[in-house]
Amino acid sequence: MSEIEDQGWQDFREQCRRQMQRPMENRIRFGFCRLYKPVLDDAPWRAFETMSEYRAWCSANLPAYLGFRPAPK
Repeated sequence: MSEIEDQGWQDFREQCRRQMQRPMENRIRFGFCRLYKPVLDDAPWRAFETMSEYRAWCSANLPAYLGFRPAPK
């Protein structure tokens, strides 16, 4: 099992080396995964008077899996 893990890390390091040889522009352009986020991406912008208003809006409107809810106590 450790040989498989070791080979996995070797493959990962080799992939990183190959990526570092690409031009910076390509690394930035292809290095991000754009993902549609429900509700957040549905309006061009939003403004709130206070942080507490923003947090209340997030709690009421955003799906929990996006991670914009208060942490459990």
